[in-house]
Amino acid sequence: MSGSKRTRMTLEEMQNAIAQGQDESDWERVRQQVQAGADPEPDEDSPDATELMRAALQQRRGRPPSLNPKTQIAIRLDRDVVEAFRSGGPGWQTRMNAALREWLATHPQ
Repeated sequence: MSGSKRTRMTLEEMQNAIAQGQDESDWERVRQQVQAGADPEPDEDSPDATELMRAALQQRRGRPPSLNPKTQIAIRLDRDVVEAFRSGGPGWQTRMNAALREWLATHPQ
């Protein structure tokens, strides 16, 4: 790259150059264009990048809100009861919830 004006500067050197008015940006031209209502030129490499970035930022991650949210509680149970449910493997809390729901169905309040 002959004729290249590339230089290496630290962040501190760049900040000092800007503070002293030594940057090579034509800020007056930029201000005039903004005041005139000029829009930035589209990105030639990816014209849809802005829309894609906005869509990605709006996309929510994780589990969606539940229609029937659970209530977290602290409860003391007999060890053998907990071990019996846990011995069934993953999903033991769901099975315990189902057992309690079944009990409620057979024992009206």
